Amino acid sequence: MGISRNKKNRRRPKYGWGNRMALIGITAVILSLAVVVNVGASSLREKDIEYQVREAELEKALAAEEARTAQLEEYRIYVQTKQYVEKVAKEKLGLVKKDEILFKPEESE
Repeated sequence: MGISRNKKNRRRPKYGWGNRMALIGITAVILSLAVVVNVGASSLREKDIEYQVREAELEKALAAEEARTAQLEEYRIYVQTKQYVEKVAKEKLGLVKKDEILFKPEESE
């Protein structure tokens, strides 16, 4: 009986040590993966904040461009009116209507 107990006692530490090393190795791998995932997640959060700021800026720019588009559309419609044609003819070409009388101011010396 004494011999069989010694063999069992000798085997247990051998297998127990191997199991402990395997558990330590697995734990180290899991911890390193957790660190890598955490670092990746923090960089993704930073990028998300940057993208949100950029999205807000682009939305403001879009609103400004839409307002400008509306103004240009109003101007395009105004340019096609008779009032605009008459205004340009008077100001740039110096033309007058048939029934208009022009008065020139007297030049004082």
